[in-house]
Amino acid sequence: MSAGYELAQVNIGRILAPFDSEVMQGFTSKLQEVNAVADHAEGFVWRLIDEQGSDATAFRVFDDEWLAVNMSVWTSPEALNAYVYGPEHRAMLKRRREWFAHLTEAYSAMWWVPAGHRPTLPEAEKRLTILREKGPTAEAFTMKELFPRPE
Repeated sequence: MSAGYELAQVNIGRILAPFDSEVMQGFTSKLQEVNAVADHAEGFVWRLIDEQGSDATAFRVFDDEWLAVNMSVWTSPEALNAYVYGPEHRAMLKRRREWFAHLTEAYSAMWWVPAGHRPTLPEAEKRLTILREKGPTAEAFTMKELFPRPE
C-alpha cells in the first residue's frame, strides 16, 4: 500500500428539519458519540468540523440550506468501510429515513488525495458532480466501484 495517498469521502443528506428541531433530536443526540467512534477508528485521518471543533452540522453544499454534509479522510477503503458498517454508525444508518430525505442522485463520493491534503467543500461538490455526470471514474467513485490508489 502506497502511503502517498489517502481516501477522501463526502456524504450529503437532505435534512427533513433544522438540526435544532425535535425531528432531528434522535440524530443530533448521537452525533458526538458516533463522531468520537470515527475519531478513534483505525485508519481515520481527518473529518470536517466547524470552528468549535465539534461536528459539520453548520456546513452546507450546492447553495442549499437543506443539504447537510460530512467529509472525512481515511487510510483505505477498508478502514472507512469498517467504521461505516461498525455497530455505532450502522445503528444510525438504519434510522436515516427519520432524519434525511431519499436522494435519487449520487450523495456519496470517494477519491484519492495526496497524504496530508484536506479536501474543501468546493472540491467535494466537484467530485459529486463528476460522479453524477460521468459515473464512477478515478476522479470520483463509490465503495461498490473502487478505483485503485495512485502509484
